[in-house]
Amino acid sequence: MKKFLVTSMFCCAAMLLPCLSYATNGDNLIGVGPVSRAMGGTGIAAPQDAISATFSNPAAMNVGPYCPESQFDFASTFFAPKIDAKVTINNGTPLTADSDQKVYMVPAFGISTPINDKMRVGLAAYGVTGLGVDYRDTDIANTGAVDSTQLMILKFAPTFAYQINEKLSVGFAAHLVNSALDLDNGTSGNYGFGGQLGAIYQLTNAFSIGATYMSPINADHQNVYDLDGDGTMDDFALEAPQTLGFGVSYSPSDRFLVALDAKWLNWSDAKGYDDLDWDDQYVIAIGGQFKPTAKLILRLGYNYAENQLKEHSNFDGTTTVKIQGKSVNAYGYETLRIIGFPAISEHHITVGLGYQITETVNINLGYMHAFDSSVKSSGTMPDGTPVELESNLSEDAVDFSLAWQF
Repeated sequence: MKKFLVTSMFCCAAMLLPCLSYATNGDNLIGVGPVSRAMGGTGIAAPQDAISATFSNPAAMNVGPYCPESQFDFASTFFAPKIDAKVTINNGTPLTADSDQKVYMVPAFGISTPINDKMRVGLAAYGVTGLGVDYRDTDIANTGAVDSTQLMILKFAPTFAYQINEKLSVGFAAHLVNSALDLDNGTSGNYGFGGQLGAIYQLTNAFSIGATYMSPINADHQNVYDLDGDGTMDDFALEAPQTLGFGVSYSPSDRFLVALDAKWLNWSDAKGYDDLDWDDQYVIAIGGQFKPTAKLILRLGYNYAENQLKEHSNFDGTTTVKIQGKSVNAYGYETLRIIGFPAISEHHITVGLGYQITETVNINLGYMHAFDSSVKSSGTMPDGTPVELESNLSEDAVDFSLAWQF
């Protein structure tokens, strides 16, 4: 049965790879699955399902509410981003357009099972990163701006956790990512490898603390875009940033849980993102859950991610800037940053619920709203004409999962 579940997970994940996600902490999801996401994306100190554990802190597989049983989770997030751009030339009437984005599904699958009373193994596959706009056939396309982009990353994470003693657990997850980038010249895909370390310490029966470190993961995309305009398609490397996270949770009883996470994402040193002048990002997430009855769980959360995309004033569009060794026109560079990759969401609220259908099957639902955020830069076009670039982004998402203990 376990072999069947693992095989099914990989097959389903492969079929869903073309689905675009739209992420919210930079170009990362705030969390995976409705349980974590409904609690603001928390999970470093007290993840409540197998997917949350492999995403947030691999050490947590030994302390989840499903222990000592095995658990299989299937989850899906449906994103509905609202993105629009505005280009104002020579202080005239702004040219505006809505990105042609619809509703996108982001899959997630996870399994956690014990080897013995101290060791557990797990495996998860989930969409973790997504970003994209489509302004083709709009007024924005007539301004020379980058008008179509798409980035998708799917992660596979085999995980191992070891309980050192009654209070301390450690874990490791190997990360294999499949990354696909399209800058309106066809999709270029590649693979990357990395890992994640985690630890959880139970201070008391009610308090737990957790820490996790995720390594950078680089993916080189070949023949993506003619960056310097010489007629030859250029390569472009994108590197998921190293990430450091800390969490604390308080659960005085099995009816009440509150969790707080803090994360640092090192975008400024990540290949590709440093070229786009992304700053380091600090994320604060808080969430709680309450069980009013034996079968019903209510969840609430908030997530704040400081906007990492720097605004530029008075850029000179008649000059060039260096991107991965290529000389790129400064105006085209700014449109790529501001119009093409507006990963700028900051404030998120989340709600959700869980219900125990049977002794071994649970269903979870969640909802996230990312409030409207904007970013702008000003300077000149290649001919010296004054121009201002602006993007706005808000998001809604609905999450669903089924959890089966066996």
